[in-house]
Amino acid sequence: MEYPMVTEVVQRGGANGIHQVAEGRCGGGSFQMPLHYPKYTAEDYKFMPEWKIDRLLTEYGLPLIGTADQKRKFAMGAFL
Repeated sequence: MEYPMVTEVVQRGGANGIHQVAEGRCGGGSFQMPLHYPKYTAEDYKFMPEWKIDRLLTEYGLPLIGTADQKRKFAMGAFL
């Protein structure tokens, strides 16, 4: 597996304020991976609206498949 080289670290606005994002090139497209996981608790995820979960998953390049409860469980598994 080939990993992209990080060429620049920039700050971008995100769900919890500013995140640092590593930017690099991988093949023909660009790759972005936030450097820090979101700081939500299990309780936060239980009451988080679906649009916010969608935004969070999109920000981390994760799939938006399933019902709100399925996405909520997926986000909890990915970030907790």
